[in-house]
Amino acid sequence: MNAISTSKAPGAIGPYSQAVNAGNLVFTSGQIPIDPQTGVFAEGGIKEQTRQSLKNIQAILEAAGLSMRQVVKTTVFLADMNDFADMNSVYAEFFAEPFPARSAVAVKTLPKNALVEIEAVASK
Repeated sequence: MNAISTSKAPGAIGPYSQAVNAGNLVFTSGQIPIDPQTGVFAEGGIKEQTRQSLKNIQAILEAAGLSMRQVVKTTVFLADMNDFADMNSVYAEFFAEPFPARSAVAVKTLPKNALVEIEAVASK
């Protein structure tokens, strides 16, 4: 197993890696909408936060030599399931058919009170 790291996504703030490579798979840690340049959340609501979370995943995958086209599974954590449609509209900007498998769940609270957190699994 190898750790993957890039300054183009928020750094790990605990005992975890931005992503790990295990065999032919890359597993990203959950990405909240922190802009790595400013260290703060993307301004706006669920759409902007979803876009930033996915940009963070994109940057991590690029550091691993992969692209969003190689994502096979995502998990989306929402602070409010009422945000699903707006999250989904932005999510669709990042993926093309065949779309990755996905789970989307509402959770009570996300780190730093984010509106969304997204993790991905990609295949080499």
